[in-house]
Amino acid sequence: MKRILSLLAAAAAGGAAAGAAADFRSVADNAAVLYDAPSARAKKLYVVSHGYPVELVVVVEGWSKVRDANGELTWIETKHLADRRTVLVKAPVAQVREAADDNAPIVFQAQQDVVLDLVEVAGGWLRVRHRDGQAGYLRATHAWGG
Repeated sequence: MKRILSLLAAAAAGGAAAGAAADFRSVADNAAVLYDAPSARAKKLYVVSHGYPVELVVVVEGWSKVRDANGELTWIETKHLADRRTVLVKAPVAQVREAADDNAPIVFQAQQDVVLDLVEVAGGWLRVRHRDGQAGYLRATHAWGG
């Protein structure tokens, strides 16, 4: 019995560690439908636009179960996902700075729900790029995805 409990505890710890390294994708198409089940005949929940980041939970026969920025679990056809990593600004207005420092000059400001390309993760900062080419550092707490 102790062996079984030890194995269960080890499996739970491994699952928690695996959960810490989330696997993110972005929507590859101009628009993609999110469903409540892995079928084109399932209920259509809503449409997300190009670049929208989603956390990949599981892939099953051409379908991916994903978590969106609101924490909802939905299904999307895997062919509509790209490996490109993006983040969604969650703060009402987020300052993107020249360096990973709160005192660094502001390069630009991004409004809530704007999608930015993720260049790299630098501690509590994200190096991001706007589609117009401007780049800088955004506090990780001001964005979702990656």
